[in-house]
Amino acid sequence: MQRHDLKHLVIMRHGEADFPRGVPDHDRPLMPRGAREAAAAGAWLAEHAGPDMILVSPALRTRQTVTWVCSELGEKAPTPQLWESLYHGTDAQLVAAVNHVPETVRTLLVVAHMPGVVDAVLRLASRDSEPDAMMDAAGGFPTAGTAVLEVPGEWALLDGADARLTQFYAPHV
Repeated sequence: MQRHDLKHLVIMRHGEADFPRGVPDHDRPLMPRGAREAAAAGAWLAEHAGPDMILVSPALRTRQTVTWVCSELGEKAPTPQLWESLYHGTDAQLVAAVNHVPETVRTLLVVAHMPGVVDAVLRLASRDSEPDAMMDAAGGFPTAGTAVLEVPGEWALLDGADARLTQFYAPHV
């Protein structure tokens, strides 16, 4: 049974990106596999944790990931908001972005990069997190890996070890 007083923070790594010669890091596109991963994660989110709000790094690969996710969410997809500090953001910068989310948001999706995504999940996960989800998140956080955390309090107060990691999804495409 799901508690209705809990909010959900979904932290996702972008899909697999290409490394084309001469292209700046910020402009690296998804590979075809990355697009498939992002679509699979979007389908999973549509069933498990459809977001009310999406914060996304302005890098091309994260924006493309969110495009695929939103295509799977369909008309329920909120308009993604670019958040500059998520590009090469640390766990502290990711948490700071979450701290600015309005309290009316019940499920927040953040799409960003390594190592910020794994560091943020491990920073926020409480001791009563699901062991399998913790092992999966800590064990490499693959491209398009998606962690779902239950947040019992206000977004503005989220800091460390105060959210329960309940699920980790890794697309197999």
